[in-house]
Amino acid sequence: MTSPKGMQTQPLHLRLPATSANLGPGFDALGLAMALYLTVDATASTKFSIDTTGRNADLCGQLKDNLILGTYTEVLAAEGRESTPLHLFLQNEIPLGMGMGSSAAALLAGVLLANHFGGLGWTSQQILEEACRREGHPDNVAACWLGGMTASAMNGSTVITATCGQHLDWRLLIALPPASLSTSKARALLPPTYSRADAVTNVQNTALLVSAFALGRPELLRTAMGDRIHQPYRQEVCALLPLLLPLAGHPGIYGVALSGAGPSVLLIVDRTAVQVEILAAIRKATVNPDLEILETSIAGATESR
Repeated sequence: MTSPKGMQTQPLHLRLPATSANLGPGFDALGLAMALYLTVDATASTKFSIDTTGRNADLCGQLKDNLILGTYTEVLAAEGRESTPLHLFLQNEIPLGMGMGSSAAALLAGVLLANHFGGLGWTSQQILEEACRREGHPDNVAACWLGGMTASAMNGSTVITATCGQHLDWRLLIALPPASLSTSKARALLPPTYSRADAVTNVQNTALLVSAFALGRPELLRTAMGDRIHQPYRQEVCALLPLLLPLAGHPGIYGVALSGAGPSVLLIVDRTAVQVEILAAIRKATVNPDLEILETSIAGATESR
């Protein structure tokens, strides 16, 4: 059902996965959807309001500078449409500021809300490109929207994607430090240029990494997740990374990389390995018996209904 102005009034349910970008060498090009979710239930209302549960509920529930609602109203304003006030009920499992795609999920949610309640009628590709334009790079948004391990590239304003690995049963572990890190701060640490040797190594490792997901070959990940473009420069503000990188190749641990811009660290592990032993190895390496470690798996695409 729609309003007289053509604006949708039916509720919308969204479930958007967390994402880990880069996966080591795939800087701004690769992202992996993870089965930790931002769930949004939106209904038309007389005023904007938010109820929240889960991680960082206090921050997610703030109306001021809310990324979901800000994106929603900005998209509709750009299209010359009025913004129907919404009530949002958010259930959040994605840690904020930890390199797990929380901003990409929020941006994509805002675009989807605008498309639905504003009656824009956008295609899947238009939704993806609007969210990527707002994020500034496609890796997290593309993986959040399409699921699996998604490679993405920009050709002008067009986003080109390819997805694989959705059904791999690899286990994902995310080691969480106590403090968050902004993407802008993490990007400021990177040098303006790189050596040919570093660039070639990353090209080689990225090719292996995509092959590992496409062919289901986890033995490639120890080498394939190696990076010389961003991780060496972010270690100073991502203290877990140098402690956990040596675990790549440890029994049951396929590969290790910074999750996105950090500061969290992603470990891809054998689902059949003894989890207690792997968790103990991680906590021993970080000299932190209380280190929070999230356990999850590869996720599918965003759900919208």
